[in-house]
Amino acid sequence: MILEVPGGRLRAAELPVPSVGAGQLLLRVRACGVCRTDLHVVDGDLHDAKRPVTPGHEIVGEVVRAGDGASRYAVGARVGVPWLGWTCGVCRYCRAGRENLCERARFTGYTLDGGYAEYVVADERFCLPVPDAYDDEHAAPLLCAGLIGHRALRAAGDPATVALYGFGAAAHIVAQVARHEGRRVFALTRPGDEDGQRFARALGAAWAGSSEEGPPEPVDAAIIFAPVGALVPAALRAVDRGGVVVCAGIHMSDIPSMPYEILWGERTVRSVANLTRRDGEEFMALAPRVPVRTEVRAYALDRANDALDDLRAGRVTGAAVLRPSASGVA
Repeated sequence: MILEVPGGRLRAAELPVPSVGAGQLLLRVRACGVCRTDLHVVDGDLHDAKRPVTPGHEIVGEVVRAGDGASRYAVGARVGVPWLGWTCGVCRYCRAGRENLCERARFTGYTLDGGYAEYVVADERFCLPVPDAYDDEHAAPLLCAGLIGHRALRAAGDPATVALYGFGAAAHIVAQVARHEGRRVFALTRPGDEDGQRFARALGAAWAGSSEEGPPEPVDAAIIFAPVGALVPAALRAVDRGGVVVCAGIHMSDIPSMPYEILWGERTVRSVANLTRRDGEEFMALAPRVPVRTEVRAYALDRANDALDDLRAGRVTGAAVLRPSASGVA
């Protein structure tokens, strides 16, 4: 399923199985999560996508072929492919262990073709082992919703209480991790989303309600997953002195002007950008220990537009996942 024009619909296309280069793996895609970042790519909110591009960066795949020098994974191994698909290794960020900020980074399903397909090629250095405890569908959301949620929670410091704005794929995973770590979780959804609030409470949230209400008490940290800039001042009002507001999305509408006093008191606003391989390895080891349970709705590959529409409209509880059905390599 390829995107030819930002703002358009994905089109089904028959393409040759991609060739595998040095250091790369050819993977048969077994499942690919549908992430809100995919929506931003398809809708044209992110402006540097390759054209045409195959979206998808929560990929669970089976190794079919390894290129020269690729020896980390055997043929038949199950691996995950996340958003970060390549870094230069030599810029000041890479050298400092901050490869998520690499000046020349390439991203799966954005500047590299991704997993809305039967086959995909990936740099083996950026592939992750997939925990045996998860089947393909339930592992896929771990590869971005889980990873970004994990990085965002770490960016929040060590909060005893945390408010999650937008209870979608990422929040439903990070809520479980936070509860596992002994933190109290408050879930804030779009107004009227009673199903989402019930879902949050079922996953251990101490309270769930509308983002218009705000949490019932001041919190130590807030993580914003919804791409709504107006939530930044709302979250600042919700955190206590010394609190942290983490913006976890790759795109957000404009943040409105706000009075200085809601920032005063050593409150902090910060963003999370991408992820590192270390993030991936840490979280994929942590998830089965919690254990994280992912709620998924599966779609056939040719229904990718339907999955995106349902995600855009808030009709997905948990995460949407595509299931290609590939035959053998010709």
